[in-house]
Amino acid sequence: MAKHGKKYLEAAKQVEANKLYDPQAAIELLKKINYANFDATIEVAYNLNIDTKQADQQIRGAMVLPNGTGKTQRVVVFADGEQAKQAEAAGADFVGADDLVDKVSDGWLDFDVVVATPKMMAKVGRLGRILGPKGLMPNPKTGTVTMDVEKAVKDIKAGQVTYRADSQGLIHAPLGKMSFDTDKLVENFNAFNSVVVKARPATAKGQYIKSVNLTSTFGPGIKIAVD
Repeated sequence: MAKHGKKYLEAAKQVEANKLYDPQAAIELLKKINYANFDATIEVAYNLNIDTKQADQQIRGAMVLPNGTGKTQRVVVFADGEQAKQAEAAGADFVGADDLVDKVSDGWLDFDVVVATPKMMAKVGRLGRILGPKGLMPNPKTGTVTMDVEKAVKDIKAGQVTYRADSQGLIHAPLGKMSFDTDKLVENFNAFNSVVVKARPATAKGQYIKSVNLTSTFGPGIKIAVD
């Protein structure tokens, strides 16, 4: 079991262990007990009653938070021709085709998100052993394999988050920075929560959302009451 430092333990004392907080109260408490000496990230974690071994119970996607994440994402786009021009105009940090494939093959990974046109995926697929383990492979379900690279880049730059239920049915996502106004963080939470609720698989049985927690970088988790 991980050992926590004095500051964490002091912060955790202010969280009622068995209480279900409403999102606004939880975020206000996270701000109050925050001890990070930088602009910490506030995150949400869901524990879902799903079986991701079943193809129809896998949950994965992307959405743009109303108030962004507070983080500037470096976007690489694998495209050529008109799509390459659109990606550059939309604000992509790096755009290329074979040259970019070679650069990544040589170990360059100075980016956060990868977008590719369907035509380029045959080449990008060769980078699977490099991009895959880092969760950077483009995927149609997250909008990162698309002909509309302009929209993809703009959405990512505007604060898009991707989410995926792991083998245990857990989903983690950032909701913004500690410096955000509380109401903006609540709005981001409500928007993301709505997406998770709507993603409930038709074949999922019983209580879909087992638990929801809000936490911040280095901070303790706070249990959330959701409908």
